[in-house]
Amino acid sequence: MANPEKTTEKPPSALRIRAHSVASGIAAALVWPRLQLALKAALAAGIAFAIAPFMPGSAAEYPYYAPLGALVAMYENVAGSMRQGLQALVGLAIGVGLAFMLFSLGSPSPWTVAVVMGLGVVLAGLPKIGSGRDWIPTAALLVLLVGGHNPDSFSFGYLFQMAVGVTVGIVVNLLVFPPLHFRAAALSIVELRQALAQQLWDMGKALKESWPPEHVDWSRRSESLAAHARSVRLAVEKADASRRANPRRRLHPRDMNLDYRNLRDLERLTFHVQDVTQVLSDVIWAEDTPFVIPDEYAAPLGDAMSAVGDVLRATEEDNPDRQTELARTADAAINELTARLAAEQHSKDAPSAVESILLSLHRMLRVATPGRPEAKPATAPAD
Repeated sequence: MANPEKTTEKPPSALRIRAHSVASGIAAALVWPRLQLALKAALAAGIAFAIAPFMPGSAAEYPYYAPLGALVAMYENVAGSMRQGLQALVGLAIGVGLAFMLFSLGSPSPWTVAVVMGLGVVLAGLPKIGSGRDWIPTAALLVLLVGGHNPDSFSFGYLFQMAVGVTVGIVVNLLVFPPLHFRAAALSIVELRQALAQQLWDMGKALKESWPPEHVDWSRRSESLAAHARSVRLAVEKADASRRANPRRRLHPRDMNLDYRNLRDLERLTFHVQDVTQVLSDVIWAEDTPFVIPDEYAAPLGDAMSAVGDVLRATEEDNPDRQTELARTADAAINELTARLAAEQHSKDAPSAVESILLSLHRMLRVATPGRPEAKPATAPAD
């Protein structure tokens, strides 16, 4: 049972307002790239369809495949457009080759269609063709059924116009504001760090309330924090991918190594915050947990927890002196309580959970404090 004394914590309203602003910024950063992609896809499809009738030979008879190729190549980043477009063309070529091989069996029939589909699905399992695997059975079936009357002409026109569309899609994505997803990554890092700070503050407040505490939302956030950390990793990886083959990266440089280091630190912090959340929840509500938090340690432990939350929050501020001061305050609170535990004797019938929580807080502080000895730079994947 914790100390029933209630104390007043600093109101989190400013943080909540800041968190709402960050969340709104992330939403905007995610919505605009999708709208931008849609506009570029429309532009690429229109250009491809406009030039398709001027293609040589029989290709001009199949202009509707050019905008399809443009859509196939339109991806959220330039490198992805190149990769996806080339993989689609490889898959198409394999599918066309499969259809020509089966034309030797005669005119299209239920049997030949079945054979084409079966072999197409088998060939779709080939390694390193990515999204092109989906086009193998599709291309084979189109050549077999649509181009059956003139497979040579259809196959040439189909492949040629798809290649034209893919080329247009890649060029449009390369030249028309190729996206850089740096802002969404930066905002997601800020939002997760704030969420972790808020979790520590809420748990610190719970330690100073009469148990069971009135506020229990913090006890249900463990999985959401883990999901949040996963989304931050996806955002950073997406930002990293967006700069590859992107000419705008020189105009908008960003230290992705720093982002990956921040990501690694946040994942470690999330793990430790989850651990403290589980320990504290078990101490309060689990009937089969033998551990306790003695009343005389509840308030100072809550202060130490809130102090570490302050350090996390201050990381977003451009004030190194304040960060250092808060880190010293948190470190002093942890060390003082650790020394107090070491000097006092405790009941063997009820082991204290304070040591476990203090160890996690100490590790959080080492991760969050600039200049920590274990902060070896993490490197971003090579381009």
